[in-house]
Amino acid sequence: MTSAPLLSGQTPLAVRMRPVSLDEVAGQQHLLRAGSPIVALADPDAKAPGAVSIILWGPPGTGKTTLAQAIARSSGRRFVELSAITAGVKDVREVMQEAITQRDLYGQTTILFLDEIHRFTKAQQDALLPGVENGWVILIAATTENPSFSVISPLLSRSLLLTLKPLTDDDIGVLLDRAVEDARGLAGAVSVSDDARAALIRLASGDGRRALTGLEAAAAVALSKHEEGEEVVVTDEDVAQAVDRALLRYDRQGDEHYDVISAFIKSIRGSDADAAVHYLARMIEAGEDPRFIARRLVISAAEDIGLADPQALTIATAAADAVAFIGMPEGRIPLAEATIYLATTAKSNAAYAAINQAIADVRAGGFGRVPIHLRDAHYAGAKRLGHGKGYRYPHDSDAGILPQQYLPDELVGRRYYEPKNLGAERDIAPRLERIRRILGDR
Repeated sequence: MTSAPLLSGQTPLAVRMRPVSLDEVAGQQHLLRAGSPIVALADPDAKAPGAVSIILWGPPGTGKTTLAQAIARSSGRRFVELSAITAGVKDVREVMQEAITQRDLYGQTTILFLDEIHRFTKAQQDALLPGVENGWVILIAATTENPSFSVISPLLSRSLLLTLKPLTDDDIGVLLDRAVEDARGLAGAVSVSDDARAALIRLASGDGRRALTGLEAAAAVALSKHEEGEEVVVTDEDVAQAVDRALLRYDRQGDEHYDVISAFIKSIRGSDADAAVHYLARMIEAGEDPRFIARRLVISAAEDIGLADPQALTIATAAADAVAFIGMPEGRIPLAEATIYLATTAKSNAAYAAINQAIADVRAGGFGRVPIHLRDAHYAGAKRLGHGKGYRYPHDSDAGILPQQYLPDELVGRRYYEPKNLGAERDIAPRLERIRRILGDR
């Protein structure tokens, strides 16, 4: 057996494979159309100092640093990189002063790439304003947090906010294939089996850096095991060993996807919180889109719980908002909270059944004219037609309800909503019966 000198002691694969031009960028095509701010910044023939500053907002591993460096390399502008984790006001001021010098002496524009700008305090962000406003630098700032909450308003107003999307499976595949063959990467020293490639894509969850880091580690495992003269093939077992994680067989477009989400929803409906959390974990570990999971929770709250616990829909919607706001992996926590709440609360599909039955009646022709006393009486000529005549205003009654027909004649006496004797619907049922008696339709 041999070791893996090819991979040892080198710059990380993800860094070596950073694109040298925008043409090599995988994903983010919505930001790379002709004439876009990023394309304009990368144009070597457009070096005017008044070019606009930009803020790149997106999840980790989607190409924020990559885009900044590709712009700098393509445009020929001077490039300075700072990290908000280690830099302070003094560093920013030094960059600004040097940028003025370079502009005045050599006519060279400076791009300042500031990573993790959300970690800068207000005072530190204030130090950027003169340079951005006066064009001393073109600021390219990167953040994984919503700039509306983490970047000061004066800086936002002087910059364009560009939102990056998680890389698609196809984008990740392009990065992996290029890294295997490219001289900057593994230079063909290994090949990758289809199962291993699929596993790396799943584990990446839209993060290009994670995909390349996983590939590098898996290639090192494969190289360490191969015999002299053997072709080195990275297998899914190598990937599992490299990332120290069992690989789930989970095709986001295949049967497993539908089977697991079905089991997840049915476990919530069946009030088995442990099973529901298990299936949630499987989806998260397999790289399922957390927004898809959140949408299913919202549907479950309305369909399977409904008015037995009206708070369920609020919690599910809040979980969906939280996932969109904070992203993964922290998003797993509100997803788990909502899952457990929905699984353990009272259940009723009465509202779901009500709308389905009402729609079925309408589709079958079960509708009639709106009763004349309920019709709109506010437009010209409505009174002459008798619209609104005989309408009884419920607030004129101490009970807030007056006997009156609301359904069309053809449907009088039709019941759609039948609350169950569960949860909050236990209180709704007797109230509804009293209402129906007052209305006089029972």
